[in-house]
Amino acid sequence: MRRLKFSLVIFAAISALLASCYYDSEEALYPDLNTNCDTILVTFSSDIVPMLANNCLSCHSNAAAAISGNNIRLEDYADVKTNATTVQDAIKHIGPNSPMPKNGGKLSSCLISQFDIWVRDGMVNN
Repeated sequence: MRRLKFSLVIFAAISALLASCYYDSEEALYPDLNTNCDTILVTFSSDIVPMLANNCLSCHSNAAAAISGNNIRLEDYADVKTNATTVQDAIKHIGPNSPMPKNGGKLSSCLISQFDIWVRDGMVNN
């Protein structure tokens, strides 16, 4: 009889623990937390170059800048460093510069943050 009571107490405790678990995923509850946005180790080569290649170089490459990029070239490090403030304002859609990307939506907050961090950290060519 004592063994049966002990088993019932254990069963009740385990049932209570299992019933109190919450099974929603963190991604479903907090979608902005799981963006995999690295703002700690922002580098020119791994973060800024891909952002520019995917969003800017169709108009701001050396070949296209004179025709469709208002002569703002963003193809290499020196060009990006020279135009960093202009790019920063344009991707944030603030200031006197045209919002970029042209005729497109605003870049993700992650990409904007990474560019801001790169500028803030001295625009290192790394």
